[in-house]
Amino acid sequence: MSIEMLQQAKSDAVAARARFFDTLDEARERLKPGSLANEAWTGVKDKTADAAGNAVEAVKQRPKTVALLLGGLALFLARKPISRAATNVVSRRKRRRKGNEGED
Repeated sequence: MSIEMLQQAKSDAVAARARFFDTLDEARERLKPGSLANEAWTGVKDKTADAAGNAVEAVKQRPKTVALLLGGLALFLARKPISRAATNVVSRRKRRRKGNEGED
């Protein structure tokens, strides 16, 4: 092996080592908890914006369907208060009828 080849090999090794350490520093930076959290947060924001845009488009295309779905969801979520209110109305009517029957 000639001296020039040895020098070239040494130069290549130094360059490869420098690239390796640059890559290692970059990986360390990307794996920091703050960087990971920031990247995750950015991804969540992007996905949320996409989902919101898709939802707006769906509402524009089918407003009646969306209104029916949201109304059904509201009724489902309010089922217990609605049930209690209906029970109270029925029990009041029964009490009134019993009260009116006693007056005859």
